Amino acid sequence: MAGAVAQTQGVTMILHIYFARRFAMTFLLITGVLLALVILIDAVEQARKFGSADIGWQKLLGLTLLNAPQTINVILPLIVILATIALFISLARSSELVVTRASGRSALRALIAPVFVALVIGVLAVSMLNPIVAATGNRYLQLSESYRAGGASALSISDEGLWLRQGTAEGQTVIRAWRSNADASVLYDVSFITYNAETGPVRRIEAGSAALRDGAWHLRDAKSWPLKAGINSEALSEFHSTLEIPSSLTLERIRESIGKPAAVSIYDLPTFIRQLEQAGFSARRHKVWLQTEFARPLFLMAMVLVASAFTMRHTRFGGTGVAVLSAVLLGFGLYFVRSFATILGENGQIPVLLAAWAPPIAAILLALGLLLHVEDG
Repeated sequence: MAGAVAQTQGVTMILHIYFARRFAMTFLLITGVLLALVILIDAVEQARKFGSADIGWQKLLGLTLLNAPQTINVILPLIVILATIALFISLARSSELVVTRASGRSALRALIAPVFVALVIGVLAVSMLNPIVAATGNRYLQLSESYRAGGASALSISDEGLWLRQGTAEGQTVIRAWRSNADASVLYDVSFITYNAETGPVRRIEAGSAALRDGAWHLRDAKSWPLKAGINSEALSEFHSTLEIPSSLTLERIRESIGKPAAVSIYDLPTFIRQLEQAGFSARRHKVWLQTEFARPLFLMAMVLVASAFTMRHTRFGGTGVAVLSAVLLGFGLYFVRSFATILGENGQIPVLLAAWAPPIAAILLALGLLLHVEDG
């Protein structure tokens, strides 16, 4: 009796490993195909965007490869759905699924291996793909700004406040502000230090506030010191009630840099949230993004369950095309609900945890209901 139980468990494990391997190989194949399409389409887009810059095909290819991980990260739920559909249609056509069901294994037990693989994919996406997307995305923005404007502008937030860098005809200017208003339109307790590539620091300005509008910084209560060798900077300093400094930055670019949680690695995001709040910005969007990333493995598991609910059937029943279309449409619908909940969470209309965790949990319960209905039928 014990030997029969052990043999049954061994067969069950072999079947789980077989389904897991088939699903993983299908997932990698679809990922490779979509990655090739993404690179091809994005290469055309990059050539159109930087056609007037004349940067050469090597740099265009570099920009395309840097942008590809971000696209794959966005369409990862779609890849999981397509991999699940391809797996179960293949098993149905080869009658492997029929034999598995005839041996007494229920639909839910047959899904253990694919769901586990989806969980592993989700964990790897959060722990490995997320930092890669953050690094490549930041590098892409730096290079694209450099190719477009001839000099990159950068923003960072630390315990010492908000740091900006801009390039102008006068040279590079480093801006440090201790705090800002919520929409980044006004900086307070600001320092401007202008550098020349050949001579080094040229000028230092301290101001009570700085507002960016009409292509220039408008400073109030500003004091300026010239920085040159052999002069008394304090003696030559000047006080200005108002002062205007040309700028290559825009409010939209600053807000986009601050407001893109995907540009920060998930390992650095808790610290970045704390620094944002210290600088006076709202970090709610980043909090929602952090919890959404934590919930991503559950969402990918839900995509497997949803797709399998429509495709775990024999092909002789017909209607395969309708089943595939229904699975894809329901997957897109759940993705839309997840995005809508994220927006509500970012706007403060629902709690952060509810915005991040409710959609994947609801999707799993919906898929389980569909599977149990199909199983009873």
